[in-house]
Amino acid sequence: MGQKINPLGFRLGTTQNHHSIWFEKPKNYCKSLQEDQKIRDCIKNYIDNHRVSYGKKHRILDKILDIDIEIETDWISRIQIEKVRDFVQVIIYMGLPTFLIEGKPHKIKELKGDVEKVLHCGNRKLTISISKIENPFVDPNILAAILVQQLKNRVSFRKAMKKTIEVAQKKGFAKGIKVQLAGRIEGREMAGVEWLREGRVSLQTIRTKIDFCSTTVRTIHGVLGIKIWVFANGKS
Repeated sequence: MGQKINPLGFRLGTTQNHHSIWFEKPKNYCKSLQEDQKIRDCIKNYIDNHRVSYGKKHRILDKILDIDIEIETDWISRIQIEKVRDFVQVIIYMGLPTFLIEGKPHKIKELKGDVEKVLHCGNRKLTISISKIENPFVDPNILAAILVQQLKNRVSFRKAMKKTIEVAQKKGFAKGIKVQLAGRIEGREMAGVEWLREGRVSLQTIRTKIDFCSTTVRTIHGVLGIKIWVFANGKS
């Protein structure tokens, strides 16, 4: 059963927590849910438009990946939204944050202004804070960003998948990781699925702390789907 549903929803209340924390009346629930999605989309768009790319002399992951490409930073792990009656708190969990940290007062204020336009706060107070995660290389969202960056630079998909797994195991100390690509990989006429797994990824055990990410990447041959499962720690 664990392989048939989202691993995060399967483990809610055991090893996973909600990313939106609030209570709402049934008639206002849909409106509040859409509001959360607008907040997340606004933050992601802002960071994507201002993300920093490091050249050859300043690459953070050049020794790890050993690939001649530019590596972007400011990866978003998750966005947590907490709401009470007149207060909205947004916490952005990031790996290797540079842009928002270097010019924090000005950049956070600018980001807050963009979110307030979407949110229509009214009498509610909005606060936005940045939290740097301790080990970004066991986070599937950040590993997916690394894989996307390699595929966009036309690195071989097998080499990109192997390098992503290598980053998770050597720098993130992951116990197990599985990476899957789906679509017209490298321009094949028929869509297919390719995957690699290293270590143990126990999807059917609820107590196992499995992190999961599902995203897409646009290539010259079309859109590819990416799924990453990471077993970082925990008991099973």
